[in-house]
Amino acid sequence: MRPPRADADPSEEPQPGKAKSEYRNYTEGKLLDRVYSTYLLMHTHQTVDFVRRKSAEYGGCSLRRMSVMEALELLDQLVDESDPDVDFPNSFHAYQTAEGIRRAHPDKDWFHLVGLLHDLGKVLALFGEPQWAVVGDTFPVGCKVQSSVVFSDSTFHQNPDSRDPRYSTECGMYQPHCGLENVLMSWGHDEYMYRVMKFNNFALPKEAFYMVRFHSFYPWHAHGDYGHLCSEEDLRMLPWVKELNKFDLYTKQEELPAVQELRGYYQSLIDKYCPGQLCW
Repeated sequence: MRPPRADADPSEEPQPGKAKSEYRNYTEGKLLDRVYSTYLLMHTHQTVDFVRRKSAEYGGCSLRRMSVMEALELLDQLVDESDPDVDFPNSFHAYQTAEGIRRAHPDKDWFHLVGLLHDLGKVLALFGEPQWAVVGDTFPVGCKVQSSVVFSDSTFHQNPDSRDPRYSTECGMYQPHCGLENVLMSWGHDEYMYRVMKFNNFALPKEAFYMVRFHSFYPWHAHGDYGHLCSEEDLRMLPWVKELNKFDLYTKQEELPAVQELRGYYQSLIDKYCPGQLCW
């Protein structure tokens, strides 16, 4: 599938009243203490062993059965504690992202659905996981932490992997250009939702699975780090991840969407690509 043009969409610009530079501000703001605390816990406890345990625990998608819309409604109860930009339930953010994509790419209904789905893995926080194991930017475990990881200079000092020589080099336990599919990412909603999509055989293109799996990997898609681990396939998929990111980030605004007016359209996409009761 041809990747999106970098200059194709005017809605890359942020919403009126907020400049691009005001998004993802990790140096000041009313939510900064909450955000920092979440990342401190994440960067203390996300280790190779932790990621392997969580992958085994949730990889079988045996927790419960529910539809996509039921999962989305659960996110009415979740405010993402790692997000410096918004302080409202994540379900609204799902519709904001999806509608931004729909306006810019009216011919790609599967992409509209990706916007709605991309954060559904955050239901883990409602299944009992702490938010530091669910939300926030992701990063590879098992190798040296790059400087673009949020708060990297002040939050990893108690992480046991940071003192393990096996994981102290750029590649750590990986081979150069092994491909991101072979890298253990910090555990969270990206990988979990990717597993749910695979387990339930969502009828979506490969690009959709990839965008969901790596949309929170900001050190890579926004800052250009960890290229030494990437394959040619990762580089081919990168424009799609960047395209989703434009809407994931810049559609965030306090004016919330009229969800009841939108539900019918998105239910039709769910019925087309991932219908019925799913395994989570």
